[in-house]
Amino acid sequence: MLIRYGLRSLLARKTTSLAAGLGVAMVTFVLAAALMLASGVSHTLASGGRTDVAMVLRRGSTSELSSTVSETDVRIVRATPGVASVAAETVAVLALDKVGAPGFSNVTVRGTDEGSLPSRPSVHLIEGRLPQPGTDEAMVGTQVRGRFRGVDLGGTIELRKNRPVHVVGVFADGGSSAESEVWLDGKIAAAAFGRQGSVSAVRVVLSDATAFEGFRGALEGDERLALTAVRELGYLRAQSEDLATFLRVMGWIIASFFSVGAVLGATMTMHAAIASRGREIGTLRALGFSRWRILGTFVFEATAMTGAGGILGALAATLLAFVHISMINYATWSELSFGFQPTWQALVTAGVFGIGMGLVGGLFPALRAMRMSPLQALRH
Repeated sequence: MLIRYGLRSLLARKTTSLAAGLGVAMVTFVLAAALMLASGVSHTLASGGRTDVAMVLRRGSTSELSSTVSETDVRIVRATPGVASVAAETVAVLALDKVGAPGFSNVTVRGTDEGSLPSRPSVHLIEGRLPQPGTDEAMVGTQVRGRFRGVDLGGTIELRKNRPVHVVGVFADGGSSAESEVWLDGKIAAAAFGRQGSVSAVRVVLSDATAFEGFRGALEGDERLALTAVRELGYLRAQSEDLATFLRVMGWIIASFFSVGAVLGATMTMHAAIASRGREIGTLRALGFSRWRILGTFVFEATAMTGAGGILGALAATLLAFVHISMINYATWSELSFGFQPTWQALVTAGVFGIGMGLVGGLFPALRAMRMSPLQALRH
């Protein structure tokens, strides 16, 4: 009965209830969007990771950009037990002018070899053709295409002065971070960036996923080498950790600031409702309803109001699944394009946060209603 009474009270105060609910919806929308962005970063970077692929880096390096592996070491890695195929790749960043926006940003350039494409079966050409080995040709990912000057089919990218490469193809990789990269021949990249005689990292396809521990033990136990091996999936997740954490923290901070206003709105709405319903409260008390049932009624009313707003905000955030943005990835200092990734954890967290705002905002007005004596309430 009291639940129906609370719902009818909300409907009787449509304007104030709607205003408070929309305030909560805005907060949960912001929080859900930030959590979805963090999930989008993790999905983009880790979606191409495989458990049967190992990344070989210089010991102490945390990314391909800061790693150096000599060609001699590459040959040793190739001969290590458990290896099915090897791709020795050079990774660098290139500052390019943006299209449609002032300034420039860093783009990841990957120098590939004959093992790069076979080791990534998910990479496929969607337009143009593959670059010819040993030539000044390149292909670009779908997410970086057209966003920088020259980074499009038929365009020209200056690796350095008087060292251009011509874009002959556009590729996709299932939404992975590779789609934010420019790929070209490894020898051309090494000459342009002064990396002759070495590569950034070695991507090793193992005979099977269970061979990783044996491969790592043999590699790290070789005193001639100063290399380390990690599973590709773990490596890519580590690359997303800093940016994803930053987005989550910023989302919680912004939502916390906004929630103060939403909680105050819910509190004032409930205080106004109690002030105008003194006789109703007195009648309920006179009919034998306990103080705790009165408290529960008004707390339910507040949480129903804010909970509806929280669900609305979380559902509205799912529409962002069609939106892509770009940010600098702190692990590589290059621009990464990714989308909002709706997950049930993000939506439930935002919805629960909205309900929590109702509990906080409605508790003190409900305590006020609970403390009213029947006689005082009837005289109101």
